[in-house]
Amino acid sequence: MKVIELTPRGYCHGVLNAMAMVKKVVKTPSYPRPIYILGQIVHNQKITDAFKSYGVISLDQKGKTRLELLEQIESGTVIFTAHGISKLVIEKAKEKGLTCLNATCRDVLKVHHAVEDKLKEGYRVIYIGHRNHPEPEAVLDIDPSILFVENEKDAMLLPNDLVNEKIFVTNQTTLSKYDIESVLNIIESKYPNYLFDNEICNATLVRQEAVMNQDMVDLMLVVGDQLSSNSNKLAQVSKKSKSIPSYLISGIEDINLDWLKDIDSVSVTSGASTPTKVTEEVIQFLKQYKNDDPNTWHHQTTLKKQDVL
Repeated sequence: MKVIELTPRGYCHGVLNAMAMVKKVVKTPSYPRPIYILGQIVHNQKITDAFKSYGVISLDQKGKTRLELLEQIESGTVIFTAHGISKLVIEKAKEKGLTCLNATCRDVLKVHHAVEDKLKEGYRVIYIGHRNHPEPEAVLDIDPSILFVENEKDAMLLPNDLVNEKIFVTNQTTLSKYDIESVLNIIESKYPNYLFDNEICNATLVRQEAVMNQDMVDLMLVVGDQLSSNSNKLAQVSKKSKSIPSYLISGIEDINLDWLKDIDSVSVTSGASTPTKVTEEVIQFLKQYKNDDPNTWHHQTTLKKQDVL
């Protein structure tokens, strides 16, 4: 089987910075224990499990905001994730006497600053993102007047009486151009003079471009977590731009052998928070796989938890 290893793939600078911060705290006894992460430091369960083996407690509960999760912490060190955090949560953590470290990605901080600046300049802000994702949660906490849009339906419901106001539109850093284009078309029809600041981060953009520019293959596998927005987008972009059957897998153990039947070529990429060793294990399995040789079909991971860090 021909295996195409798409590049770039793997960790972006925001993920590297966040993971380095957690590793430093784990290795430094002077940081008060217990060590908490408010959410998942990055959206990859394998990384979360690896840090758990070192005693790091990741507080992540569906439907709970960062502020609500913070109520579970009474002492120790709390690390805010790469996805961003609101000032309200930071202030509350300090009031509780916690040692705080902020791993917010600099690309996410750039969005925060842009939104704050435009609000001061008198703009109404529209933010495009995914519901129940921590990145929009932090941005929307900046000001209650920010209008949140996830899809075309939300855009259609935007108020019509803002046509004479200054409108600023920006977005979650891990979206795809397809997420934004359809929504922007509706916003433009409502507010023709809107100002748009596209904040899809470069790490997300170049990975998506590599997928869109790849040669045709029979199948594409994206290695990444189901909660990882940028990983999900890679699979979606492949299907939409190239009509290539594409699947998101967390690792080698998720490969369905039925996908490989009658397949001659497969491309592999990974999300910005996927450990390199996990992707390499997938690639090595595919390279040795033979449809007519059951001895090549075994695909259970041999990686230990700590191997991914």
